[in-house]
Amino acid sequence: MVAGLLLYVAFPPLGAWWAAPLGIALAVTVVDGRRLRAAFGLGLLVGVAYQWPLLHWTGEYVGGVWFLLLAALTVVVAVPIGLLPLVTRLPGAPLWVACLWVAGEAVIERAPFDGFPWAKLAFGQPGGPFASLASLGGAPLVGAAVALCGAGLWALVRALRPPRRARAVAGALVAVLLGPVAGLAAWPAVAASPPGPTAVVAAVQGNVPRAGLDFNAQRRAVLDNHVAETRRLADDVRAGRTPRPDLVIWPENASDIDPIRNADAGAEIQAVTDEIGVPVVVGAVLSGTRGPDGTLVQGPRNTAIVWVPGTGPTGTYTKRHILPFGEYIPLRPVARAVSPLVDRVTDFEPGTGSGVLPAGPVRLGVATCYEVVFDDAVRDAVAGGADLLTVPTNNATFGYSDMTYQQQGMSRLRAIEHDRAVVIAATSGQSAVIAPDGSLVARTGALFTPGVLVEQVPLRTTTTLATRLGPAPEWALVALALGALVVGVARRPRGRA
Repeated sequence: MVAGLLLYVAFPPLGAWWAAPLGIALAVTVVDGRRLRAAFGLGLLVGVAYQWPLLHWTGEYVGGVWFLLLAALTVVVAVPIGLLPLVTRLPGAPLWVACLWVAGEAVIERAPFDGFPWAKLAFGQPGGPFASLASLGGAPLVGAAVALCGAGLWALVRALRPPRRARAVAGALVAVLLGPVAGLAAWPAVAASPPGPTAVVAAVQGNVPRAGLDFNAQRRAVLDNHVAETRRLADDVRAGRTPRPDLVIWPENASDIDPIRNADAGAEIQAVTDEIGVPVVVGAVLSGTRGPDGTLVQGPRNTAIVWVPGTGPTGTYTKRHILPFGEYIPLRPVARAVSPLVDRVTDFEPGTGSGVLPAGPVRLGVATCYEVVFDDAVRDAVAGGADLLTVPTNNATFGYSDMTYQQQGMSRLRAIEHDRAVVIAATSGQSAVIAPDGSLVARTGALFTPGVLVEQVPLRTTTTLATRLGPAPEWALVALALGALVVGVARRPRGRA
């Protein structure tokens, strides 16, 4: 379980990036030479100590049903760990360990429940030397480098035992150092700031009301809060205290009242948009559609709407990757047996498209909240022509948990991966502006306080190697893992299943 805890503490807000290789090294050590069944059992312990502290905030959604999600994720973590004994005795074992770990993360990207890859190793690395590798091969390459380093530590300890073998020691040292050295070598290209166009962007954090309001009143209060903060921004612009933004971004769920169908909500948004005088990207929930018999024919949609002064709503993007047990309930009969609260959740309708929204002078790439964990969601936006990324998010449901800081770490890695600035607009905090090199330019203060960030950000159209290669590095690593498993099974003595 110590191995799992080491993996956990690598993530924000603790951010001990160096702990992740140690966690991998310990996990390999405890399963090396074990039978597969025993290794899988130990993998379950690693998964519990890794996933459950990291994702405990998921329990804030619909009661005990979060147990189903975490149990599934724990099993998915345990499977690659359980298979490690098949590759630890092969020549070049650290490489095969790294490939097998990435293969496990490739599964989590897609299953269970259409994927929940929140705990990828790469997301604990935005402040470490591995991070710049994201610009070369995305999150899978970063995860592989971390796992390679950890497996190299295990191999180094083993090689230093008598009889000591110089060749084995040298190979282990290469595995330990390859990732950090390559990451440091790639850093100058990541940190470069070429001249180019810029835009002034404002992120509005309106905050949510305290306890005491019922659900419908709270929805209106959240919208009113974001309108009020945007009006304050307009006052500051008129008074010369703040530069005029080219674009204003509101968070996810800033208007849970459908502003297209609700005339009052739409009028309020239009009025404040006219007052600020620039497009406002509004995070809104659009109502579902029912047939003549009252059955739901289209679920509600979690949508970002570009609201233009004097015109109204223009472009929209609907969230493609919706949150299991939050925006839809998989295995509803089973989930209902665990928690009757699931019947309060109406299944949302996922969207389509690349996530690119033209908004004033910006071609905005939108990855709404949970979508930032998916490689394809962010990559599709950049490949579609986005010159700035935004992560509108509603983390109010998760209280004072670490969720918002974990998401900020992911956004920093995505900035490096695609050479794009990222603007995080959160309902209750922490909103942030991130430079293309992953550094924090600005962020709001304490959680559950209103605030506005106004920053000049670069608009870039260059593409990194990671953007151009797409999922190819991940698939190459998965193919190597499968090949190593085949060889490991063929070489495994009988009776060791």
